[in-house]
Amino acid sequence: QVLSLVIPSQLQRVTHRALHRLLHTRSCLFVVLHVALQAAVFGEYTWDVFVYCWELQFHLLLLLLPYLLLAGNLGCFLLCSRANPGTVTKSNAASLVKVYAYDGVLFQRGLVCPTCTVEKPARSKHCSVCRMCVHRFDHHCVWVNNCIGARNAGVFLLYLLSLTATAGAVAAVTAAFLIQVLLLSNLMHSTYLDAQGQEQPVEIPFLIQHLFLTFPRIVFMLGFVILLTLVLGGYCCFSLYLALTNQTTNEWCKSRRFGGSSQPHDRPLVYKNIYSKGIWRNLKEIFNPPTALERKKK
Repeated sequence: QVLSLVIPSQLQRVTHRALHRLLHTRSCLFVVLHVALQAAVFGEYTWDVFVYCWELQFHLLLLLLPYLLLAGNLGCFLLCSRANPGTVTKSNAASLVKVYAYDGVLFQRGLVCPTCTVEKPARSKHCSVCRMCVHRFDHHCVWVNNCIGARNAGVFLLYLLSLTATAGAVAAVTAAFLIQVLLLSNLMHSTYLDAQGQEQPVEIPFLIQHLFLTFPRIVFMLGFVILLTLVLGGYCCFSLYLALTNQTTNEWCKSRRFGGSSQPHDRPLVYKNIYSKGIWRNLKEIFNPPTALERKKK
């Protein structure tokens, strides 16, 4: 409210439209940013790290590992972004309704999507960004500009794992190079005189500062990929947990309202995950989603 008094109303409207277009409609902006960041990291890796490591006689396979992982990641990215996540249409809604049972808590039988005007299968959700209902809806990912659903959840998991591995490989090779530089310079065993004239061993902050002044782009890139690896690693663990327990991000978020297995005082309903079939079968379902025919056989 305070900002609305300072910022002109016309600028507010333009900003609101821009944010709505960016966050609530399909946009290639994050895909472009995704590609630009990968290009920047691998440009620096190729231009500096690879060349220096080659001069230091690093094993060729170690230097090529990030490129191999990148190729796999780009393949998963293309498959995930171009795949049909499992769109619910009037022609397939009747068959998709039979795939999963309704748990009566998160998913109720007989509900119709007011936008798509089709009966909502269990585990489906309408995506306001893509403007369609998605079977076994997980979430809408801006980085691949697509929904993650029944038909591309497995590829998305591989995309996430390969992206984490790629960032980790770049970080490992770069860190190995910088450590090798310190070892060759014997700087780790150096000393300096403090303000009192006492000889002190060189500490880690000084080594990092020295490396940053010598290889600023490489150190900056290393810091970025380490942070990226940690963030992606945490998200990978969460995604693997969901896959192994046969949950989606949408279901996990919704189940928090019901307190998991404990019953809140103001709600008579208790949520229980009825879709889990054991670790192996849950993981298999991610890569080979069930059909109505398979459920009938069971």
